[in-house]
Amino acid sequence: MLSPAEALKLILERVSPLPAGPQPLQDLLGRAVAEDLHATGMVPPFTNSAMDGYAVRSGDLAEATPEHPVRLRVMGDLAAGSVPLGAVGVGEALRIMTGAPLPEGADTVVPVEDTTRGDDWVELRKPLRAGIHIRLAGEDLQEGQLLVKAGQGLRPGDLGVLAAAGHAVVNVHPRLRVAVLTTGDELVDVSERPGPGRIRDANIHAVCAQVTACGATPVPYPRVPDDRDTLLKVLRTALEADVVLTTGGISVGDYDFMKGLLEELGAERIFWKVAQKPGGPLGFWMLGGKPIFGIPGNPVAAMLMVEEYVRPALRKLMGFAKLHRPLAEARMEGGWSGRADDLRTTFLRVVARREAGQLHARLTGPQGSAILSSMLIANALAVIPAGVDLVEAGGMVSLHLTEEAEDH
Repeated sequence: MLSPAEALKLILERVSPLPAGPQPLQDLLGRAVAEDLHATGMVPPFTNSAMDGYAVRSGDLAEATPEHPVRLRVMGDLAAGSVPLGAVGVGEALRIMTGAPLPEGADTVVPVEDTTRGDDWVELRKPLRAGIHIRLAGEDLQEGQLLVKAGQGLRPGDLGVLAAAGHAVVNVHPRLRVAVLTTGDELVDVSERPGPGRIRDANIHAVCAQVTACGATPVPYPRVPDDRDTLLKVLRTALEADVVLTTGGISVGDYDFMKGLLEELGAERIFWKVAQKPGGPLGFWMLGGKPIFGIPGNPVAAMLMVEEYVRPALRKLMGFAKLHRPLAEARMEGGWSGRADDLRTTFLRVVARREAGQLHARLTGPQGSAILSSMLIANALAVIPAGVDLVEAGGMVSLHLTEEAEDH
């Protein structure tokens, strides 16, 4: 049976980023760019006013005081989007609006609230050095400056910078369509009251949310009963997506048809089963270049398999350079104990917090693979290597941080 590291390696070896293509800027949030992007010119492209006020020569204000203000002749107004028609000479000022180009001769801007105005004059009551309330050409971005590296996911701030730099269209990798199937006669919709022997389908919502959170688009299918012909029909349709992700029906029960049907369709089985808990019956196939994941139906095991195996694969397919969660070491509060004869890697749901520069972790509660409530407050997974059956209170454990650890 494969270790988690071996299974993940096999998955990532089999998937490659999908071809990139040009897309308009408004459709790029969360997508990975396919190439380094640089500023095509200076931002701002010209020196301009940062305030509504008066563009003046700082030398004219050297003797200004509240008791003896300096009076300058106002040569006109300059609005944002306009171009100055002439230079500001000695003893002159130009009324200027925020964003308007600084006229030749002027080297500073006096805010309007610091002035006394007349029809064609303005009085200034204090000296002001050159360069105040001015945005210099190129002070934000220089031409050729690296803005975004290939493989980076675009955030709102990145889109703003790219727009300012003139990148209206950017080559990005596509947002994957991931078919999500949940199987089992016992499942009912969340809106229904479960009858005898039935449970609400939590997996379809949790797994689709995980797919969305990593930047892909889930395509949820109606729940599939434990019926071979129905499952085969749904699988054929689901293969229209870029990736297929199924939950349940993957083990060795009489109604677990998934493995056989996939191979009947011509899928190549890369592996089945990983030496870990929760989970274990994880299947991975390739069919026509498309990855297919079969994950357990127990809710926690399903979410954990998506987090540890599916998420990195989806991110690689979508061209992201960063595939994995941050790793950290933490002290295990209360410790942990397992079975001495269990040679599987154990993933524990924990709450990680920082205290005096050190990460601490504590269990979220019972760790059974169906205890979905253990995910409510978990912000990390503690990874206990195979063969380790005891972590003393205060002992060190490795964490996969699924969220930022809070400070206490």
